[in-house]
Amino acid sequence: MRTFALHRPGRAPVVALLAALLAALVLLLPAGPAVAAGGIEEAAKALKQGQVYVDPAMAGRYSAGQAAALTARIKAADKPVFVAVVPADEQYPALTTAKDLRTRVGVTGVYAIWRGEEFKAFSDPAALSGAAAASISGAAFRAHPGDIAGTLDDFAGQALGQVKGKGVASSGGGVGVAAIVVPVALLALAGGGGFLLLRRSKRKKAEKARAELAQLRVVVDEDITAFGEELDRLDFAPGAPEADDAQRADYAHALDCYDRAKREMDRAERPDQVRPVTEALADGRFALATLTARREQRPLPDRRPPCFFDPRHGPSVKDADWAPAGAARRSVPVCAADAARLTAGQEPEIRTVQTEHGREPYWNAGPAYSPWAGGYFGGGMLPGLLVGTALGSMLATPSTAWADTGAAGSGWEGGDSSGADFNPSDYGGFDGGGGGDFGGGGDFGGF
Repeated sequence: MRTFALHRPGRAPVVALLAALLAALVLLLPAGPAVAAGGIEEAAKALKQGQVYVDPAMAGRYSAGQAAALTARIKAADKPVFVAVVPADEQYPALTTAKDLRTRVGVTGVYAIWRGEEFKAFSDPAALSGAAAASISGAAFRAHPGDIAGTLDDFAGQALGQVKGKGVASSGGGVGVAAIVVPVALLALAGGGGFLLLRRSKRKKAEKARAELAQLRVVVDEDITAFGEELDRLDFAPGAPEADDAQRADYAHALDCYDRAKREMDRAERPDQVRPVTEALADGRFALATLTARREQRPLPDRRPPCFFDPRHGPSVKDADWAPAGAARRSVPVCAADAARLTAGQEPEIRTVQTEHGREPYWNAGPAYSPWAGGYFGGGMLPGLLVGTALGSMLATPSTAWADTGAAGSGWEGGDSSGADFNPSDYGGFDGGGGGDFGGGGDFGGF
């Protein structure tokens, strides 16, 4: 019996070369989070390399292993998120620590700072809005009182999927030795069977996308059907004497949106291609709301997002405070009927979908629903609405995050080196009250 593993030509040299290359790569990769000397200058140097810094005085409360795990998580996400754990002493002044770290690191991003017993996150608006940074850090801090590791892990889980831009490894100029070794190692992998692994991984991703789309298609078809039924029930005849051109235009636009939603869903092959469908449905329902206002001779409605609890309710009429189970309160857009229910102390009518655990609110149903929700609520609004929910946490994972394309033609990518060219008012300080409150808005005031 022949043993192909022992006699296949060329395999042993490839394996040996790969082992040597990987060993060299390990030596060339940057070290983990720094816990050596203290002070703003040392902290900034460490953040520019590993994006996580622990002052020696805080090593007893946040271990090197915990810091290394957080560093690996941020590096894997490749996002401009910087985390510092420092004591509340004269080396880190309450009012200026955030500004000073941002100035010395010089990278557009989000700076999360645990100082003494306080925790706050500050951000450049191009990477993440100040309100979002404050909301995420506040929710994490309140969920894990006094627990640095729990707070930072919670913060990273929510923030990494929402921050725009690239990490420091993607921002610098020039080509390092590791950047040369990695491609060579990949070539060796391909020669030793790496190509088969890559093909298998691609096939698994495609199978996962098809399964998620099949799950999502049920919900989207329900949305399309519900909108079609609204059009059928509409008592409007474009040729009637009382119908004017504006009303006919609204009606025609609603019909166009209905047709567009069906076309987009028919050609969708991945979950992320569902977003244009729900965008069309939201646009069509607003056209119907405008048509109704014209026919009843009421003021035309303002363009608002759909009802958060169930987009099939149509455009929202106001914002209301509400909190999902176990999460912080937030302001959500609601329809008139759900606004009345909340005012009366009743539960709103929440859209539920089928999951492996039974029917759940859509925000607890999995990452496939992020483009569905994104089409209804848009990129700037969605992260704030979903903070603290299961879907909000899943959005923080690069493999499941819903892609926010941002403003058309903006072309901005965060994480860029900007030196000291930033707005200092975005980087406030600590107030001595524990940090993480919603009132700060992500500004950099004082502790």
